[in-house]
Amino acid sequence: MSSKRQQVTAIIYDKRGRVLSIGQNSYVKSHPVQAKHAKRVGKEHNIYLHAEIAAITRCQDIARAHKIFVTRYDASGNPTLAKPCEICCSAISATPIKIIEHT
Repeated sequence: MSSKRQQVTAIIYDKRGRVLSIGQNSYVKSHPVQAKHAKRVGKEHNIYLHAEIAAITRCQDIARAHKIFVTRYDASGNPTLAKPCEICCSAISATPIKIIEHT
């Protein structure tokens, strides 16, 4: 595996644009929600914590969640495509989030 890691951040907002939670990816942590959605889409091996799922699990009032914004930066600090994967799309669809934006 490459030592150059990408930094992914997901921010959940309410309808008024207030930040409800922020999550970042982790290459060493996992979470039962990550494992559940990975299994649901047939990618059981992909259980390291994604930023979108970290933000969802940290959100204390998910009922107010309206939008998620996902950013990804490479090791050089350049923005890259951060479209949520099918695991994260599965997790997002289980929430009231209506808008998904990404770099």
